[in-house]
Amino acid sequence: MNPSSLTARTRPIDVGEADEHMRRVIAALAGPGAVPRDDQLEAVRALVVDRSRVLVVQATGWGKSAVYWAATSALRAAGSGLTLVISPLLALMRDQVSAAERAGLRAATINSTNIDAWDDVLAMVDDNALDVLLVSPERLGNPRFAARMPRLLAATGMVVIDEAHCISDWGFDFRPDYQLLARHLFTLAADTPVLATTATANERVTADVAGQLGPDTAVFRGNLARTSLRLAVVPDLGPLDRWAWVSDALHRADGSGIIYVLTVAEADKLAGFLMTAGHDVAAYTGRLDADSRIVIEERLRNNSLKAVVATSALGMGYDKPDLAFCIHVGSPASPVAYYQQVGRAGRALDTALAVLLPSEADEPIWEYFATASIPDPDYVDKIVAVLANGTTSLPSLESATGIRRGRLEGLLKLLAVDGTVSKQQGGWESTGQPYVHDAAKWDTLRRVRAAEADVMRNYASGAGCLMEFLQRALDDPDPVPCGRCSVCTGELPPPGLLPSVEARSQARAFSRGIDVVLEPRKLWPKGTGRSGKIVAAAEGRALAFADDPGWREELMAFDRSDMPIDQRIADGLVDVMRRWKSQWVERPVAVVPIPSRRFPRRGHSIAEHLGTVGRLPVIDAFRQHGAAPPTDSASGVRVKALHAGLTIRAEVELPRGPILLVDDSYRTGWTMTVAAALLRDAAVTAVLPLVVHQLP
Repeated sequence: MNPSSLTARTRPIDVGEADEHMRRVIAALAGPGAVPRDDQLEAVRALVVDRSRVLVVQATGWGKSAVYWAATSALRAAGSGLTLVISPLLALMRDQVSAAERAGLRAATINSTNIDAWDDVLAMVDDNALDVLLVSPERLGNPRFAARMPRLLAATGMVVIDEAHCISDWGFDFRPDYQLLARHLFTLAADTPVLATTATANERVTADVAGQLGPDTAVFRGNLARTSLRLAVVPDLGPLDRWAWVSDALHRADGSGIIYVLTVAEADKLAGFLMTAGHDVAAYTGRLDADSRIVIEERLRNNSLKAVVATSALGMGYDKPDLAFCIHVGSPASPVAYYQQVGRAGRALDTALAVLLPSEADEPIWEYFATASIPDPDYVDKIVAVLANGTTSLPSLESATGIRRGRLEGLLKLLAVDGTVSKQQGGWESTGQPYVHDAAKWDTLRRVRAAEADVMRNYASGAGCLMEFLQRALDDPDPVPCGRCSVCTGELPPPGLLPSVEARSQARAFSRGIDVVLEPRKLWPKGTGRSGKIVAAAEGRALAFADDPGWREELMAFDRSDMPIDQRIADGLVDVMRRWKSQWVERPVAVVPIPSRRFPRRGHSIAEHLGTVGRLPVIDAFRQHGAAPPTDSASGVRVKALHAGLTIRAEVELPRGPILLVDDSYRTGWTMTVAAALLRDAAVTAVLPLVVHQLP
């Protein structure tokens, strides 16, 4: 069979046939007594009778997936090609495959975890043996997959873009890969029906997505209120109090749920604390491999976990109808993002709890994510200049530009959408098309995100009914007070305003016992006088990372002044040493401080304290000279400046054993690396780095 002939041979479908397929699918998914909603019927008719482009904006649990399974069923029965579903998350893909099969459809996926199966899946496409193919948007960034797109699109009878807010610049979770794939599909499959669905789009995002679909897009938008959710805000908790509040709440909460946090580090630490407090939980982040994610998802779905501590990696599309609670330890920067995440709960329950534990510490994280997807023209110029010399791997590009890996990857995806760069086997290359920075667009986006952050501040302050607040933020056509939230009732869920003293004590003890590992730098950047593999520092330790909740108050004072270290920090460093020493091959024979221009007393006091406690000599081995190295520059520039400005004093005699190399703070690791390399050049056998504060 020639797949390209499938669409041409599709017979017409009338309203009665379309409605019958919708009724069958609803019965298969929701039970024999289930009846389709009017908008579900209308959406399916628009797709299969009128062959239109359709945007459905409806609350989580409304049944958006039933629309595309019913439309697929009708189109396939009429001789059409398969339905191509663009799905943003592996968890969502797995749930969609299962739902499609329950609806009587043959489904498969192509994603980063099943590359070895791609040939078999595409062979099924060629044989017309699939009804549904789910593809992750990042696949178009893979040259091997991009080369197969024409073959795939020839067999496509309908395109579905799930979580369609991702293709909008104005959406809370804009993803360049998603937009790039969508644009290709709209170009190559212009005569096929297209369905876009989302539960989280305000009017601006709705208009943008509908505009990308086309001028005649049919929009089905409904009431976004979730009557099963009991929303609550518990204000004014410090970072450790939030951990303790969650622990107390889990002891009393019915069912199982999700605890959302803003960062990977927070997910790992909070999950670790809750486990020590006796709770059956697991951390779920984007760093987990696919198999581990599946195990955790299934354990939560089967209620063998009390909770999953998750970043947004477990969000869109995860299907557990009896999820009993969502607790946010930290507020998302957008009310749309918050609504999307709490929408996981209470889909098949009369009551589910959604609690927000906000903090001032959330706002620096908001600022980072608000600007992470906005291109910096200076960074773009650096990238384009390097790529002008030919195809460059990501590690080489990172080294040459000095841009951190996460930011660099995001910029490359944005530039690929604009056509300035393209991904090839072996790396990235310039297309020759210049980048034009749309300053007005990005400035407007900054203002939009700042306004959304203000909305979340007002939500957290309890300025009105919480559900009505979210409805208004999403431009719901019919916002009304819910009568259930903590503002409407004046009541907070247990443990109320404050956690127990016992839980607070447990949280502090756990947080201060976490070992922060400093991974040594692996390769020297180009143009520094050194090359290849770095032989310098061993694995090191830090007392605290970023805004560490266990040390927050002490770090606020420590980071501001050139004073001898606080006794609590001094004791904490000694505790770090006690835990660390079991992993040493040999005990250090001396302490060497890295000199600081800004805080010379502080750094030296750290070394003196450790030397006194460990009965080790303190050796002022380094001399600084010249200008301070630039802080916001490419790695190669910084390393070259460090080599020029840091030397070992000629009069110093260094012992040959291991050296404990101490500093007050650590960000890129280059100062520590250069200092360690100089010590190794001087015949020191090993260098063990220890710092107070690892900065993000």
